[in-house]
Amino acid sequence: MKAIEIRNKYLNYFKKHGHTIIPSAPLIPENDPSVLFTTAGMQPLVPYLLGQKHPAGTRLTDYQKCVRTNDIDEVGDNRHLTYFEMLGNWSLGDYFKEESIAMSYEFLTKELGIPNEKLSVTCFAGDEDCAKDTVAYECWKKAGIPDERIYFYGKEDNWWIAGEEGPCGPDTEMFYDTGKPACSENCQPSCDCGKYVEIWNNVFMEFYKDSKGNYTKLKQQNVDTGLGLERMTMLLEGKETPYEIELFAPVMEKLEKLQKVDNIQSRRIVAEHLRSSMMIINDGGRPSNVDRGYILRRLLRRMTRHLNKLEINLDLLPEIIDVSIDSLKELYPELEKNKATIISVIEEEKNKFMRTLKNGEKEFEKVVNKAKMQGKDTLDTQVVFNLYETYGFPPEMTVELAKEQGIKVDMENFDKLFKEHQDKSRLGSDQKFKGGLASTGEKETKYHTATHLLNAALKVVLGEHVHQKGSNITEERLRFDFSHNSKLTEEEKKKVEDLVNEYIKMDIPVEKLEMKKDEALKKGAEAMFLDKYGDVVTVYKIGDVSIELCGGPHVNRTSELGHFKIKKEEASSAGVRRIKAILE
Repeated sequence: MKAIEIRNKYLNYFKKHGHTIIPSAPLIPENDPSVLFTTAGMQPLVPYLLGQKHPAGTRLTDYQKCVRTNDIDEVGDNRHLTYFEMLGNWSLGDYFKEESIAMSYEFLTKELGIPNEKLSVTCFAGDEDCAKDTVAYECWKKAGIPDERIYFYGKEDNWWIAGEEGPCGPDTEMFYDTGKPACSENCQPSCDCGKYVEIWNNVFMEFYKDSKGNYTKLKQQNVDTGLGLERMTMLLEGKETPYEIELFAPVMEKLEKLQKVDNIQSRRIVAEHLRSSMMIINDGGRPSNVDRGYILRRLLRRMTRHLNKLEINLDLLPEIIDVSIDSLKELYPELEKNKATIISVIEEEKNKFMRTLKNGEKEFEKVVNKAKMQGKDTLDTQVVFNLYETYGFPPEMTVELAKEQGIKVDMENFDKLFKEHQDKSRLGSDQKFKGGLASTGEKETKYHTATHLLNAALKVVLGEHVHQKGSNITEERLRFDFSHNSKLTEEEKKKVEDLVNEYIKMDIPVEKLEMKKDEALKKGAEAMFLDKYGDVVTVYKIGDVSIELCGGPHVNRTSELGHFKIKKEEASSAGVRRIKAILE
């Protein structure tokens, strides 16, 4: 069964069961400083899981484009992916365990045709904090899963929480039996032997854990589920790895035809990193030396190095991109539409990296040979830092190349020296995203509202061509990207700053409205990533100053913001400027 068929079956099934299909949020999160990329289907729904009313109702379903960067170095084996699609359905205080489990079982067995005997499930075993999840157990028995295929595990396996405190609860996971022989008499879903593959996870948010470690029942109990599309497609098509399904097979075959050196690991890295990079570029990402831009740069550079290992002529890269887009366009037609931009960005980064690689690899060889001559099996951290500082050679590339040569790198000191670059490495995403349900504080709320006023002021001072291109909000400041071709003069910056402060002094009420998307657009509402919104939208109106589609949160009146001050104005990318500002 092809991926597009599975996705359509999923969305249509839950639509029949009263769920509203909502659009996939962009890979680059809007106003979320906690994460570099959208990493899960629940992430864009955080405010609604915390109790805010969703304009589309209490039953939602979607497919969500996701990027997780903590496993970049593992890509190349038979299972890890950086980009993946997650199918999900949510209950926002509507149904709970019984209906959730019943629908999951029916979808797997009736819609996808998976035999009952292929399914095993796990439930929370209970501990001193929370009782054993006997409700989920009884629901699975009622659905048709026998006792011997229902397993109980502790918090490590069957419990979900965002960070150290916040909404949390038991989950139940569904596993597919691949038919491989059991690794032992005690072989069960917790094994890594490959017999059991997790296919779906239903999280039941029914508790709140406070800072003291106490658990209390939540007023709004939610269900949050996630099913990986690529993995499910692989299993239903009887494939051993995701690289054999229709989303990857054509590009894998193309690489095999073009290669002069056979290396399946390199082919997988090229195919996966190319797809991930195309999806990020398609949603507005561009290579850079910071944050998500560095992750994209890292993906493209690792891909390029493995094209070199395969000895594939890099001039043929546009052909490879064509094949990849062709195999993905049924799922993501926007890739075809943005093909020229995708090719242009990838080609430019490839050319930059080839210059870096040429100089850096020569120096790396000298460093490794010297270490070997001295009988060392570990590279000194300062050497790695010098390769980066002098030759622009990515530190993770040094680590990867060293590993291939049987040389280790002193990672402890490496991390100290590159602390300012941690967000650019595999640690960045892990450290930034703690689950997505961290509460938005008073300061972030103020900055969120301030971006609306800043956007409005920029339009007045610079012109109606100004549109938001991105933002990042923390407790300390706001960062706002907008379309404009030239550096702002000191006079223009002062006018913008003064106008925002004038709006603040006017004490304008901030109204939250719900309306049809078409109606909102007719009223002139601004929207970044318009496609991410459903038919009914939340609109925030600030008098006659601003009207924007937005998920919130916001202050009640502009006078709550304090004094607005621009700290810096700079280029972000071609045709895009960036303002960093604070509230005093």
